[in-house]
Amino acid sequence: MAHLARHGIPCPAPIANLADQYLGTLNGKPAALVTRLGGRSIERPEAAHCAELGALLGRMHLAGRSYSAYLENPRGPKWWRFAAKEVFSFLQKDHQKVLEAELAFQAEHRFPDLPRGPVHADLFRDNALFEDGRITGVVDFYFAGVDCLLYDVAVCANDWCLSKDHSLEDGCAGALLAAYQAVRPVTALEREAWPAMLRAAALRFWLSRLYDFHLPRPGMLVHAHDPEHFRHVLESRIAKPARWSA
Repeated sequence: MAHLARHGIPCPAPIANLADQYLGTLNGKPAALVTRLGGRSIERPEAAHCAELGALLGRMHLAGRSYSAYLENPRGPKWWRFAAKEVFSFLQKDHQKVLEAELAFQAEHRFPDLPRGPVHADLFRDNALFEDGRITGVVDFYFAGVDCLLYDVAVCANDWCLSKDHSLEDGCAGALLAAYQAVRPVTALEREAWPAMLRAAALRFWLSRLYDFHLPRPGMLVHAHDPEHFRHVLESRIAKPARWSA
């Protein structure tokens, strides 16, 4: 967050203490002070909001290229396999088959040649703040790590651009992708990988919601959401692969 804030990204900027350290201790737990951001999240984003998000995400990815530290996406493929084993017995048989088939599919579609870098990995609607139609802040970097940049875009599209039937809404998706591409042009390989990356993003949040719902941990920072939502999103991406529409 400190690196992004220095590069003009509207995110909470950590404030260093007198020893020039960002992280301290409060009541025996790690703690930090950060700047307060104005604005509110939007429940029902329109195409203009999605365009704002796409441009911001592109700028964030460009700013992240000069960040030297490395942390693998903590909810990446290794975690998917772990979580799948933990929640498998809670699923009915047809959902077990969906999970097994998708894990096998993703194992064959890892795309090592796609551009990689630090990603937010959880930029849902409630993690972006708006004022007068403009993004004033991006928050909640708890799951940030290094992954394909395209994965970050897919996470956003699966939340910001949904139709009632869980398919992608063309206007919002087109605005998001066009604005992102105007800042960071995507490669031909990324366009080709887009349908599989949307499925990967849906699988990640189906698994994490299953895990948090069935295996809640004491003092966890996330609220347990209904896992069925992202199962429907995943099944929609499987049944109707989406093309890069920008």
